[in-house]
Amino acid sequence: MASIIESGWLYLITHFSDFQLASLGSFLLHESVFFLSGLPFIYLERAGFLSKYKIQTKNNSPAAQEKCITHLLLYHIGVNLPLMILSYPVFRFMGMRSSLPLPSWKVVLSQIIFYFILEDFVFYWGHRVLHTKWLYKHVHSIHHEYATPFGLTSEYAHPAEILFLGFATIVGPAITGPHLITLWLWMVLRVLETVEAHCGYHFPWSLSNFLPLYGGADFHDYHHRLLYTKSGNYSSTFVYMDWIFGTDKGYRKLKALKRNGVEDDNKQS
Repeated sequence: MASIIESGWLYLITHFSDFQLASLGSFLLHESVFFLSGLPFIYLERAGFLSKYKIQTKNNSPAAQEKCITHLLLYHIGVNLPLMILSYPVFRFMGMRSSLPLPSWKVVLSQIIFYFILEDFVFYWGHRVLHTKWLYKHVHSIHHEYATPFGLTSEYAHPAEILFLGFATIVGPAITGPHLITLWLWMVLRVLETVEAHCGYHFPWSLSNFLPLYGGADFHDYHHRLLYTKSGNYSSTFVYMDWIFGTDKGYRKLKALKRNGVEDDNKQS
């Protein structure tokens, strides 16, 4: 398996420059993973498939879904792509490389774990700042236009927010200067995680059912349903930051009521 990956990587670094792989390659990988993982949830919502696992009964209109896709394409081309191009010199300066040999799985795993922990910490505080009155009104409210989120709404946001919270995603790699393949793996996992958190479905196979510290769709969906001053659940991936700082009390209370058989959605607000 390792030899197959190395052979494939050798082909890439032989036929493409570091700049092409790190900027354009990263952009194409991101777009592919993001839309391939997010679009199926639009189909599920429109077709009504697996509706028993849908967290909210409300559906988004086709027009709202199409508006999201249109804005995403504009944001990705106008913001994400230039950001990836401009970030290349920074990552090169911090030690990013694409040459062989590839890093060991132990190095890759340790760096990915570090990135998830650091990203969650930085995102939590950045997200709380975005929920202050002025920033919410002028910046973060765009992301909250979708009170019933679906996978692609994970990156539907004001350009300033894309830059602001995007820092949480790149700060870890900027510190460690990883191999490009590690950076790509981190990007893929982060995209899949945020799409899942916004998908609007809680399945029996959802990761949060098996990892107690993982938030997932049920945790983040609660955040989108409430007013900005009462939402809580600010973390991106894990739940411990909200637990430590008491910003998940409403969510935990709701979960306790549901466990006791009380299903009154009005008590959420």
